[in-house]
Amino acid sequence: MILEVNGVKFGYNGKAVLKDVELDVKEGEMLVILGPNGVGKTTLLRCINAILKPKAGTIMVDGKNVLKMEPKAIARRVGYVAQYQARTRMTAFDAILMGRKPHLRFRTSEKDLRMVDGAIKVLGLGELAMRHIDEMSGGELQKVAVGRALVQEPRLLLLDEPTSSLDLKNSMNILSLIKRVVREHRVSAVMTMHNLNTALRFADKFVFLKGGTIHSAGEIRDVSADMIKDVYDIPVEILHHKGRPLVVPLN
Repeated sequence: MILEVNGVKFGYNGKAVLKDVELDVKEGEMLVILGPNGVGKTTLLRCINAILKPKAGTIMVDGKNVLKMEPKAIARRVGYVAQYQARTRMTAFDAILMGRKPHLRFRTSEKDLRMVDGAIKVLGLGELAMRHIDEMSGGELQKVAVGRALVQEPRLLLLDEPTSSLDLKNSMNILSLIKRVVREHRVSAVMTMHNLNTALRFADKFVFLKGGTIHSAGEIRDVSADMIKDVYDIPVEILHHKGRPLVVPLN
């Protein structure tokens, strides 16, 4: 098991946001965290990465408790792509190279440069490599953030709304790439998403959050119309296309 979250609790200003959250993700699996706005999806990702410190519980990555690790040690194991990216006067190449920082010793190696070149190619950023990221569109900037996380060589990828700034084609390309990386490199990915159909197309497992707790969880084939109605308060029908569920609102 790459990720094990046990009994995690977190709150802001005395208000509970996460209550006894438990989940796990194996090698080669993608888990999607779903639920309406404000239920704690992003908060949970930030707790897993130890950006936020839970009030209780443990978070294990490859058998190590990340809550007891130094930030550099966490960065060697966990790659995090936030929903919103800072725009700085830095080229795309250098921004992706920053992902190698947890592995750097005294200077940048040939391996570091090869990995950045490889990420730029697979993400289709070749023509933008020397462009400053403060001149990029939201979608381009998101690709750079994904590239930076990939070159970290993490055991676990955390992605907060990774396709929120991307058009349909680029969304499919990014998620296909992440899925391929997860499968081929035997790592794990946890992502939050609002688009149910996109999430259910690419993920292996799901977690629905409601009221700071896990309402339901399981493999994608276990998703039901009743779950979605309970979580989102909207009636839906679930059809199936090529073995995957397709959510159709009835209102």
